[in-house]
Amino acid sequence: MLSGKTYFLLYFLFAGVLAALPAAAQQEVDVDALKKAAARVFIDCSSCDLDYIRTEIAFVNYVRERKEAQVHILVTTMRTGSGGREYTISFIGQREFQGVNDTQKYFSNQTDTEDEIRRGLVEALKIGLMSYVARTPIGLRMAISYAGEEKPEAADKWNYWVFSLSTGGFFRGEESYESRSLRASFSANRVTPDLKIRMSVAARHSSSTYEYDSQTITSTTEGYEVNGLFVKSLNDHWSIGACLRAASSTYENILFSFSPSPAVEVNFFPYAQSTRRQLRCLYSLKFASLKYREETIYDKKSENVWGQSLSVTLDLKEKWGTISTTLAASHYFHDFSKNQQTLFTVFNLHLIKGLSVFVLAGGARIHDQLYLAKGEASLEEVLLRRKQLATSYNYYLSMGLSYTFGSVFTNVVNPRFGDSGMGGVSINID
Repeated sequence: MLSGKTYFLLYFLFAGVLAALPAAAQQEVDVDALKKAAARVFIDCSSCDLDYIRTEIAFVNYVRERKEAQVHILVTTMRTGSGGREYTISFIGQREFQGVNDTQKYFSNQTDTEDEIRRGLVEALKIGLMSYVARTPIGLRMAISYAGEEKPEAADKWNYWVFSLSTGGFFRGEESYESRSLRASFSANRVTPDLKIRMSVAARHSSSTYEYDSQTITSTTEGYEVNGLFVKSLNDHWSIGACLRAASSTYENILFSFSPSPAVEVNFFPYAQSTRRQLRCLYSLKFASLKYREETIYDKKSENVWGQSLSVTLDLKEKWGTISTTLAASHYFHDFSKNQQTLFTVFNLHLIKGLSVFVLAGGARIHDQLYLAKGEASLEEVLLRRKQLATSYNYYLSMGLSYTFGSVFTNVVNPRFGDSGMGGVSINID
């Protein structure tokens, strides 16, 4: 039998629990309400680990449709002189946050792992999002910490020079076919705000062997090229420089070519905006000293030629999509009929809510194939693409539509069975 004192204590304990239950329930409701009132964010970044971002930044709501968002985050990148990347993170306020904009930058190193890069991006995203989170009820629950002063960077003993050496191969085969491809390259780059120097050497060798009807057919192509680029910044719109190229190619009938090309460029937008918008016009004067493997259709074994080229490039990366277009034209001075015009275009546009379209297209009018070998190409050379053939044009086209509908929220991360849903591994070697 329980004593009266025990009953008295149990009564008050039970009453305290009952009194606490509504408060706990009320606290849970408050957390849910805060989450619903959190800023709605759309992340426009094709190279970001979105699942990691949603996991690490849980104080906002993620939506898959940009027009439903209060904050549109546009991430654009540009390669740095050290081989890393500059990430420009543009925060664009919409709806209730119209006019509240911000920009953050994150710099990755060439040696950074994918995990280090995504953690660095998340920290930059957190800083930029604070302007919007502070305007929502959940901002009262945010805490700010200070990591302490960073140590000053050591002097750069390499003086901005970055070197890279790489080599590799690819091998595949089956009972009646095998293929081998080898490559090697070396590069040396130095990039500062006033001067850009890029130099590279690359060599490649590819061979394929086919067994058919007791016959063995072997196809081999090889070549190398040396490239140099030297650019001097004049101001926020103009640059001058020169390109240098030496090459050899069995496919193009080039035993040796040497081509220096002085050039000048104007960017109608300031270079500081280059991650978001560019309108560049590049003029180049070209000289080429050419030695051919076989006599050409113009009865030449070697020649020296002069020419010029002009290209116009438009790059726009906005919250409604991206556009990249280049129009170029070139010709030789000794014969203006030896010319070429090329067009390359990429569109990725968000038309209406949930509907987007992409177009990748390019082509060229070709009348400057000075290197074409005399004589007819064999059937093997045509089918195996061992020799460049005469053509007056080339083109390619890819297009498509995408329409997405349903829930606009994308907060949930579930990695089970992988992204494919079957957890398998697929390798396509065609």
